[in-house]
Formats: sequence, structure tokens, C-alpha cells
Amino acid sequence: MRSISEKRAMFFGADAKTFQHAWSLRKNLTPAELILWKQLKDRKLFTEKFRRQHPAGCFILDFYCHKYKLGVEIDGEIHANEEIHEYDLDRTAELNKFGIKVLRFTNNEILENINKVILTIKSELRKRNE
Repeated sequence: MRSISEKRAMFFGADAKTFQHAWSLRKNLTPAELILWKQLKDRKLFTEKFRRQHPAGCFILDFYCHKYKLGVEIDGEIHANEEIHEYDLDRTAELNKFGIKVLRFTNNEILENINKVILTIKSELRKRNE
């Protein structure tokens, strides 16, 4: 069982507002998020636990494995927008400061080739385990 300080460290100082927003996002997963979540939850494919809509500082990761500090983000079409793309780069840089590696996939990658996505995640977990 984790201590309170270990549990708090997992969230990198996220505040109550971020937790509340994450909770509402968990209730409204996109179709692509739902498909990936079905693969990640309950340690079906991976021995490590993944969390969905996980607060990390002022951000919320679509999926997160704390043991390996691996975040997985699923990007819809709006992320092709230049402003949004720049925000995503800055956000990833901030998450990297916490030691979190972020993998990004598009909705289409999830919907059209979930097996490739799973293999990419497995590969990154192996790298981070070395």
C-alpha cells in the first residue's frame, strides 16, 4: 500500500479543480479513448497499471502508467491546428520536466490500427524498464 506522500507524488501537485475536471472527463471518454481503455484497463495486456484521465500538475493525461512514468495521449483532428499543436508541444515539455514520457496517437491510429498502438506502448514500457 502506498503512503499518502507517494500517492500525492503520483499527481505532481494537481489541485482539486484538476481532479474534478479529470473526473468529468472519465465519464465522457471519446470513442478512441474507450477503445484504448478497454485494452489498458485491468492489466489485460500489460502487467502494469494504467490510469485514465490522470491529473499531473495542471494537466490531465488521457492514460498514465506511474511505475514507468508513461503518459499516452490521443489526439483528435483539432490537434492538427497550429496553435493547438504548439500548446501540445509546450505541455509535453512541461510533463517531461516531471520525468513523464508522453506518447501521442491520433484518433485514426486507435480506430484503424489498435494493434500497432499497443505494440508501440509495449515497446516504450520495455525501454523504460531497462
